[in-house]
Amino acid sequence: MFSPIEMSAQIQAAANFRVKYSRRFHNDVQGRELSQLDMLDDGQQHDVKSHEADENTQKKLPTVKRSCVTAFKVNLGVLYLLTMAGITARYVLVTLEKEQLQNRTNKLINIYSHLEEKVFDDNSQLQSSYDALTKNYSQLKANLKVMEANNNHLQEEVKQLKDKIETLTQKKLQFNTRKSPEEWTRFASHSYFKSTERKTWSESRRDCQDKGADLVMINSKEEQQFVSELNMGGESWIGLQAIKKRISRFVFKWEWRWMNGSPLQETFWAPGQEDGSPDYNAACCDINGKWIKRYGSKTFICEK
Repeated sequence: MFSPIEMSAQIQAAANFRVKYSRRFHNDVQGRELSQLDMLDDGQQHDVKSHEADENTQKKLPTVKRSCVTAFKVNLGVLYLLTMAGITARYVLVTLEKEQLQNRTNKLINIYSHLEEKVFDDNSQLQSSYDALTKNYSQLKANLKVMEANNNHLQEEVKQLKDKIETLTQKKLQFNTRKSPEEWTRFASHSYFKSTERKTWSESRRDCQDKGADLVMINSKEEQQFVSELNMGGESWIGLQAIKKRISRFVFKWEWRWMNGSPLQETFWAPGQEDGSPDYNAACCDINGKWIKRYGSKTFICEK
């Protein structure tokens, strides 16, 4: 099978062959004619030779014509074959190019179909996600409205509770400053009694117990301030006493404890008064509102 370039070269070669052959034949005939004319010009001395040459030429003319026709036919056949070969080759090339284009087209169609399916699937997934998000947004919006309503309700309840607390606080203050018929004073959740008679620490505790109470135990700074104000600058027994504690076989230590045996949570001792000593008990308060250790008889404060 020839390519288009090779076919064109063969066609051009055949045409050149035909032209060269015709030119050669024409030149031979002219040569023979010239020879004949020259022989005729020589006169009589060449008559015999010219006559023979003329006869030979006339005998060869049909043969030359037939040769030219045959050559022309051959050239025409070769040209026809080359033309048909070129057309066939061109047809084959066009067919191959068409098949290649068709294959590429089919591939592009398949790729397009695949991309179209993928885009459709992605679009479906995005639509589903969008619908789900829209639904969640609507639900969250509804929940937000409910939470806002609950928040407003809670704020209203908080406001009401604050009002109640304020009312209760005022009532509590009024109740704390109110004295009982037996001259008991309320503070927080307890009642306190300040005696006017003087007794020893043990007698003072016994008197408080007879009243259904006991000597006061101070466990906070606020209670210390209250007891100091209730005492009105005097010295009164509180429920704090020195307890003897064994350190070793022959060593003892005096340690301050409340009369129920519980340790002190906070202390409000005056400087130099915190060391426990036998026969000493605690009283409140000095001029600075601090605890001091004393013995003898004093007023006392009961708590219940």
